Amino acid sequence: MDTGTVKSLPGRYCNSLTEYSRFVTREVAIGDVPMGGNNSIRIQSMTTTDTMDTIGTVEQSIRMINAGCEYVRITAPSIKEAQNLAEIKKELRHRGYTTPIVADIHFTPNAAEVAARIVEKVRVNPGNYADKKRFDQIDYTDAEYQGELDRIYQKFSPLVKVCKEYGTAMRIGTNHGSLSDRIMSRYGDTPQGMVESAMEFIRMCEMMNYYNLVISMKSSNPQVMVQAYRLLVETMVAEGMNYPLHLGVTEAGDGEDGRIKSAVGIGTLLEDGLGDTVRVSLTEEPEAEAPVAIALVNRYVERSRKLEVRSRKSENDIDYSPLTIHHSQHSPYEYRKRHTYEANAFIGDHMVPRVVVDLPHANLKDPSVLNDAGYIYSPLLDKYNMGEQSVDFVYLADQLPSFTFPGNLKQLYNYSTWQKLADKTMCHPLFSLQGYLQADDRSSPLNLVKIKPADIDSDEFGSLPLDKSLVFVLETDALHGMADQRTFFFKMEELGLDIPVIIKRTYNFETQDSGLKTQDLQLFASTDLGALLVDGFGDGIWIDAPGIETKVITSTAFGILQATRSRISKTEYISCPSCGRTLFDLMITTQMIRSRTSHLKGLKIGIMGCIVNGPGEMADADYGYVGSGTDKVTLYRGKEAVKKNISSANALDELISIIREDGNWIEPN
Repeated sequence: MDTGTVKSLPGRYCNSLTEYSRFVTREVAIGDVPMGGNNSIRIQSMTTTDTMDTIGTVEQSIRMINAGCEYVRITAPSIKEAQNLAEIKKELRHRGYTTPIVADIHFTPNAAEVAARIVEKVRVNPGNYADKKRFDQIDYTDAEYQGELDRIYQKFSPLVKVCKEYGTAMRIGTNHGSLSDRIMSRYGDTPQGMVESAMEFIRMCEMMNYYNLVISMKSSNPQVMVQAYRLLVETMVAEGMNYPLHLGVTEAGDGEDGRIKSAVGIGTLLEDGLGDTVRVSLTEEPEAEAPVAIALVNRYVERSRKLEVRSRKSENDIDYSPLTIHHSQHSPYEYRKRHTYEANAFIGDHMVPRVVVDLPHANLKDPSVLNDAGYIYSPLLDKYNMGEQSVDFVYLADQLPSFTFPGNLKQLYNYSTWQKLADKTMCHPLFSLQGYLQADDRSSPLNLVKIKPADIDSDEFGSLPLDKSLVFVLETDALHGMADQRTFFFKMEELGLDIPVIIKRTYNFETQDSGLKTQDLQLFASTDLGALLVDGFGDGIWIDAPGIETKVITSTAFGILQATRSRISKTEYISCPSCGRTLFDLMITTQMIRSRTSHLKGLKIGIMGCIVNGPGEMADADYGYVGSGTDKVTLYRGKEAVKKNISSANALDELISIIREDGNWIEPN
């Protein structure tokens, strides 16, 4: 198959919106582990050791490889580190490891040219390789802009020549946080700017007949990241390109938050068949990243096995045609929440997405059963305290509680049980589609009706009595469930229906180890629900996962809403995963900052180990904590450095002082 040939199909970014189909890219040689084409989706991570520490870097690399990494990335901030890559590679080979090494380059073309003679792949960032970022706004004439491109070409072309000579691959890795002043001045802080930043470098490579390229569009905001990758594919295909894609959410953070945010961004693209290698960026040890990436990727290996085998097309009949999106309000390249009416002044329209959890088998004789749903019961005061992650609905099926529920928590019952309630205040029925049509009592201000995407084409759906009490609970049992549910939203829009929709997904992890099933729930639900939410679809989410604790489900649901910027319920930490450039222990520092600021709902705090992406990613944060030297930290307000080179021992207190000065500090409970 000649995977280097692509038909020009402007306005399209994936093979299919309705079924899983992997977008086939050009195969790129990276040592003896090729990427793209019909190869499996590759797993990679990045070392956090000092690159001059040869043995430390080798031993960490081996731990990463044993955890599943197929490529190992190592930073080379200057010529001396680039030269030492030869010693690292020699020692790895001596120990029997042939895993390709990737040199990570920022700012230093001469280091890149040295590294490209040693390793199998180099990564350059268009925003800081030969360009600059000082947050200057400059109005370029077309001639001046072209002059800058000519200057960049002169600095970039020597690296391309070295890569061609040595058979070295290259990743052109755009970061949202490090777009150059030139790109920002013309395109702004946008996915289009990210794409154009990469395309300029790709075009230069092609001018020199160099095609051994991998491309990435990374951002700490999954919405922006998803939009940029989609626009990149559309732009590449329009220009006859199909380079492999490296997927990642940069500065995702640690723990649950890092996994959820990564899955929202990476999983959304994998769902549409995009992606040839994955790096999950966690503020944890690098060997912890590979198992998360593998869990994300394996889902599509299994899906491909279960799909009907299709006949291969001939060399001259390669078709990358996706379905065209014929929906006036929906664009995959920008966020716009689907318009609905507001049901019972509670769900839909401008309201934040609502959260539903199941409690049909809980002990409904004990008020503390609601603790895990975000309603903390005090026996002494006989009252509930709401938290920032208090759910909006609990589904009780046919069970009746023996205690009084909080006054603002809605209860859902099966219709037959709801009918018998003496007091229906804050209680609402859940119907099947047929049950709703046959019901003799639809008096509830909220009537929730379970529906599957295929139902929209049925006579029963066409017979639905429509009023503004109606809310759909959208379920699916399809193998490619996200696309199945997305199709329903497209059809709703075509029919002009503005009914609010709660997206429900059911998962069965009961046979798995408890730790693995929690992680898989986080990854799978974040992918399935997050992929719809980033496109503005969904007025609520309902995760049904028998055997998993309610508190885990609750936390996961709110984490997905936070990651998709749909509903903010906690502080957001934009923390990088550490590398050899890092100037302090990121894991310890992140936990220290989190311990004193996690109550500041809605604030975004950036925690960066060095200056590479610091100021840029801080543009999306309210405050920033950036390593600027040994035992030195620079603090930012947005993208402005307000306190430079202060002692790390005092940095957190100084950060809190800035937050106080701005009136954004509240005392923890």
